[in-house]
Amino acid sequence: MPEGRDDPALSATEELALARLALDEGDLHHAAGHLAGALARAPTLPEVHETLARLAAASGGGLDLFPINHHTYVGAVVARAHLLAATGRPAEGLELLAAATGYAPGTEWAAVPWVTTPELAERLDPERTARILMQVCSALPDPVPRIGRAALAPYLTLARNAVTVRPEHGLLLGAASALARRLGEVALAIRWAARGVRAQPSKMGEVWLGYAYRSAGRTRDALAALNRAVALDPDDLAVYADIAGTLAETGRLDEALEWTERALARDPSFDCAVHTAHRLRHLRDGDLAHLVALADFVRDHPDDSHEHGDLAQCCRGRPWLGQLTPAGGPLIDAMRRAVADDDNGMGSAVRLAAAAPPSAVRTVTSTAPGLRIEITGTPEPDPREPRRASAQRLWDYADSVPTPALPEPSAAAVERIGQVAHPAWPHPPAAYDAAVGLAGLDVADLLGLLVHPPAAPANAVGRLLAAHDPSVWVRGVQVWACLGLLHHRTDEPWDTSTRRRVLLDLVWGVEDWITEAALFALVTAAWVDPQVRSDVARVVAERLADVAAVARARPVPIAASLAHLALAAPALDATTAALATELLADRRSHQTLPRPRNPLRRLWHRLTKGAPRRP
Repeated sequence: MPEGRDDPALSATEELALARLALDEGDLHHAAGHLAGALARAPTLPEVHETLARLAAASGGGLDLFPINHHTYVGAVVARAHLLAATGRPAEGLELLAAATGYAPGTEWAAVPWVTTPELAERLDPERTARILMQVCSALPDPVPRIGRAALAPYLTLARNAVTVRPEHGLLLGAASALARRLGEVALAIRWAARGVRAQPSKMGEVWLGYAYRSAGRTRDALAALNRAVALDPDDLAVYADIAGTLAETGRLDEALEWTERALARDPSFDCAVHTAHRLRHLRDGDLAHLVALADFVRDHPDDSHEHGDLAQCCRGRPWLGQLTPAGGPLIDAMRRAVADDDNGMGSAVRLAAAAPPSAVRTVTSTAPGLRIEITGTPEPDPREPRRASAQRLWDYADSVPTPALPEPSAAAVERIGQVAHPAWPHPPAAYDAAVGLAGLDVADLLGLLVHPPAAPANAVGRLLAAHDPSVWVRGVQVWACLGLLHHRTDEPWDTSTRRRVLLDLVWGVEDWITEAALFALVTAAWVDPQVRSDVARVVAERLADVAAVARARPVPIAASLAHLALAAPALDATTAALATELLADRRSHQTLPRPRNPLRRLWHRLTKGAPRRP
């Protein structure tokens, strides 16, 4: 269902006025198009439904004016649903409303009288009602956030009415329980599911009951119900995974893993068991190899029965696995204070023992121009010089003041990066996939974005970052630009590819946020392509060893972040992993990331909040 049409969006009242005008002129097709637009914008407006009834009367029912095809506009789908109900086919209409709900769950598609009237439940076949409720549930998280429940309340009313009419129908009671559970009516969900099991014992009935108990925090009862489901159908391995997940939630990891092993013994490729097993193994010992193996399984089995959130759950909120690291150091801390105080840093000064990363300096001078930066020394090795002879120089220096050595990116590149850049992602393979939209940009544009990051967009994320920590947006642009480089000429063999050469130049350039972004791109390449893992692991080991050597002579602002990156790299050798851990633990080197102040911690929570869907 496409979100809109080719013409500019009109308000519901404008669409309705045009629909009435077309209807008065006998132009039924244009009237139908405008009514679809009005319904999409105001699905419960009585005047819209009155005009739809007029159109139906003028066209012999109106169904032919709202055909269903591969790319039907959502307003047309909803219009056809109401017309089907009006012509005595409410079950078909409900199925279309459920499809619209799946497309936009937060819209009140079903908040109309014919859906919530008790008479409807008496006319519907209970099994078909159950299927419709399950169709609605399939599009919803568990639980639905409170703010989204009102739009779904008509379906719960339909379920209440249907259960009243058919109080002993097991499938209907189970489906109604699933919907009630998602909408926060847990006690009702338990009552309905328990009644369904008593009326018609079944595996699915026990599963619904187990989920309801689990939502209520009654773990023992949940496990008992799920075990009864296994006894009724030992071949349904999805229940094994559910039992394992429930046990893991209570800290019983060994028992949980036993259930995953039982499932895998029956079918080593069963997706639910594989996902759950890798997640629980990682939870048990923290070994990144489990998550990499899970990513490999996802890549090699693209036709899994349904979407899983195990990999994202394990990566959420973790440095470089699920989000970039916030920049640290006195310069960025001073900038954050200046932004919070809204004084542009006027009258403040920061004294640094060595030149700061050029991206940090540029970010501070653009967001807090009143903040003075004083460099008190030039320790060796000089942080303004690349760590290796590089084919690409990004910065020029006048004393300790960096300026970009590359031209600005094109307007198209600025627009494209604004559409994809974000400081968080589900996991590295998902970040790689999301960056495919940058594949059409040339190398000059992507490099230009690194040193000329555009301003944060005027959306919720952009405003949030601008108000709290502009450095997060800059770092996000650099991360996604480097991911864009990873998509450059993917037909070239990795070892001699342009993408590898350019990213290596950036990794070994001056100590900068760009170093981190480029190394993350390489680490991401290792996540998505097993054949490059040994090469990337070697690069990571060499770069981290260099950081450790320099850190013995002077502070390295990006050392902690690079250590986190190393620990996110597949196939990393044990020596490098130990070095990364040592760098993170060594407080004397002052290279650990600063503990965020409360406002910054809240910022990260708001940027990365979200919960995985339960089965």
